[in-house]
Amino acid sequence: MSNPDTRKALLQIHFCVLLWGITAILGKLITLPALPLVWWRMLLVVVMLALLPRVWRGLSALTPRLALGYAGVGALVALHWLTFYGSVKLANASVAATCIALAPVFTSVIEPWIARRPFQMKELALAIVVLPGVALVVGGVPDGMRLGVAVGAASALLVALFGSFNKRLVSHADPLTVTALELGAGTLTLTLLAPVLPLLLPALASNLWVLPNLHDGILLLVLSGLCTLLPFALALVALRHLSAYTVQLVTNLEPVYAIVLAAVFLSEQHELTPQFYLGVAIILGGVFLHPLLNRRRPAVVAD
Repeated sequence: MSNPDTRKALLQIHFCVLLWGITAILGKLITLPALPLVWWRMLLVVVMLALLPRVWRGLSALTPRLALGYAGVGALVALHWLTFYGSVKLANASVAATCIALAPVFTSVIEPWIARRPFQMKELALAIVVLPGVALVVGGVPDGMRLGVAVGAASALLVALFGSFNKRLVSHADPLTVTALELGAGTLTLTLLAPVLPLLLPALASNLWVLPNLHDGILLLVLSGLCTLLPFALALVALRHLSAYTVQLVTNLEPVYAIVLAAVFLSEQHELTPQFYLGVAIILGGVFLHPLLNRRRPAVVAD
């Protein structure tokens, strides 16, 4: 990948992944249940963005059809974060972050259809290589965390969906405007979903209208500003020069950051077995195998 824009985009995505690894730790440290945690996270980012005149100018320039498309992606983002933090609460930060490695399997099938690019068997084969690692991870957690693994897998499917739709729509509007619209729509989605969530997903249901205490409020500000607004907008910029599949493979490094940080701050290494770490090693093998096999192929650049 000799294109300077592509190299810059890859560095941006790696930085985003480091920040995303921190989000799992913050999700465990924040005492709020998953639903109000995500609602406050999204609302705070929207409030921050609403202070920027650039965002309002961008919103006024959007066509109704494009605005509706971004709003739909925002609903998927909200559901992804709800299931991701649900996985953190039901299992732990390391397990939730590792489950996201399932996303390349879904992305390799979904993105060609949504982003209108050719389907490549090599991508699906590399994604399948990751699956034994995920199986080992599942076998390496206590029985009480299995529901958290299932919810984490659902979160990975939602990553593939909103990542692929963003790939198709990303070049049509300013990244900060897109972030504001998507997260605003996500906040509204969770507000409307809260009353029926006990019927749809009882494990994730909770009271939405919870005012954070000082401890949670400070962590939510860090989560919203440093770990949400910055990487969310930066990832949208990087997607202009990378396929959603390539971005997702880099995102597989998130479990590494999350596991190391969870060991340091949460002592989660006592909950994990050698089988778990072997599974993570296989997942990382797929991450590093992808660029080696594709370095002779030109990078996919969005129109």
